[in-house]
Amino acid sequence: MSVSATGTTHQPVDCVVTGASGLVGNNVVRLLVREGRSVRAVVRSAGRTLDGLHVQTANAALDDERALERALDGSKAVVHAAAMVHCGWRHRDEMHAANVEGARRVARAARRAGARLVHVSSVDAIGLTRDGSPADEDTPPGGMPECPYVVTKREAERAVLDEVERGLDAVIVNPVYMIGPWDWKPSSGRMLLEVGSGKGLFAPPGANDFVDVRDVAAGIVAALDRGSCGRRYILGGHALSYLDAWRIFARAAGRMQPLGVAPRAVVRIAGWVGDAASLFTRRELPVNSAAATMSMLPHNFSSARARRELGYAFRPFEATAADAWSWFVEHGYARAVRERTALAR
Repeated sequence: MSVSATGTTHQPVDCVVTGASGLVGNNVVRLLVREGRSVRAVVRSAGRTLDGLHVQTANAALDDERALERALDGSKAVVHAAAMVHCGWRHRDEMHAANVEGARRVARAARRAGARLVHVSSVDAIGLTRDGSPADEDTPPGGMPECPYVVTKREAERAVLDEVERGLDAVIVNPVYMIGPWDWKPSSGRMLLEVGSGKGLFAPPGANDFVDVRDVAAGIVAALDRGSCGRRYILGGHALSYLDAWRIFARAAGRMQPLGVAPRAVVRIAGWVGDAASLFTRRELPVNSAAATMSMLPHNFSSARARRELGYAFRPFEATAADAWSWFVEHGYARAVRERTALAR
């Protein structure tokens, strides 16, 4: 069944998922369908991302409140996974419109529909600790560059909590860096593709938490079922330096291991050069000072609360990287490389 932005559905569903063509949303939709739940996928353009899935679809943009209300009509629950993601200094207005005002409209529509909401945020909305120890849900903001993505993800949470104060039943989840199948754009899987193409010679000097998007999807569904209203849950993963993560990526792709870590001074200069080059282009380059700063941080978080209250768990990251690479090869994003024994050592 297809529901257009101008149409109305009279068939109730268990869950509506926004951003259903993205990495998180697509995996959430697939998990819900496997569990036998009825799903309505909200997309701007599904393309082939929902092929073979027995779901309703609704075309609704985040700036169209009436279309969102129609899309959420008759739903018991909503997973809001739609967002604009860009690590840089540009697109502040666009990101505020999509991430903050979009979240506000979805939260308001969910409240009016009487549906429970799981808002998919990011650990970037949470601060880092001064001593580099894992941050948790109560760590105050700070330690990250105040770029539009960080600021708007934080403000989006506030918009959702404003609706909680008005009676919305909502939970917030904060995933870490996700890799996995069904990354159609691709999004965070670009890092794996870069290393898998042989370009990852020197890793950034920072660290991050890496997790399988399928485990995040399971955490989101657990939050839907068991999360406490108004509460945050970090959906964490494996704390790895970028060098260690890139070594895992290289093994999964059968590529040469990274040669080492790029000096911090070089990373900073590359970010500044990217900023300067972006002045002469119509788009901001992926290498910029915000992204460079992020890549040097100890980006680590604790998922103890989610483990304790949601039963959250995650699989070995080697299996995640292997599955993600196989999916990219199968769908034409990458070519298989015969792994040489010497390179895997």
